[in-house]
Amino acid sequence: MRILGVDPALKITGYGIIDSDRHSLVLVKAGVIITQHNQSLPERLEKIYEAILKLINNHKPEVVILEKIYVHYHHPTTAYLLGQGRGIICLACAKANVPLVEYAATQVKKAIVGRGLASKYQVQRIVMSLLNVGSSPKYTDVTDALALAIAYNYLSKFEREVSGRG
Repeated sequence: MRILGVDPALKITGYGIIDSDRHSLVLVKAGVIITQHNQSLPERLEKIYEAILKLINNHKPEVVILEKIYVHYHHPTTAYLLGQGRGIICLACAKANVPLVEYAATQVKKAIVGRGLASKYQVQRIVMSLLNVGSSPKYTDVTDALALAIAYNYLSKFEREVSGRG
């Protein structure tokens, strides 16, 4: 199964594509989509939309995993801007007819590390180990996106086993 994980943000959106089968996880592609603060909001959203749509069209994931929004109540503007970026990613999935699944960060951390309050460093180390990648990427957004994809792989297998379909 090919899975695309996306860690959405307006400035740096991380993405990671993995292939999984019963016994292994393979890194297909990972990186970031970077927009510039001097671009208008519509230009930034268009860049994210086009990049995600291109990833979907070129790599044909069976599912896209997106991190749910969590924003502290003291920063409502952050939620507003992040919501627009997430909306563009949802639109790209709809246009490409690819299912979209959302997970909370704590759910991903629990699936990867075993603790919902694990640190970014712990998640990064385990993701790199599971994918047999020697060095950590420059941006943690990449490992966050890969963690989303890996979490989906684990959680969907678990759900199939529990329901007797796996």
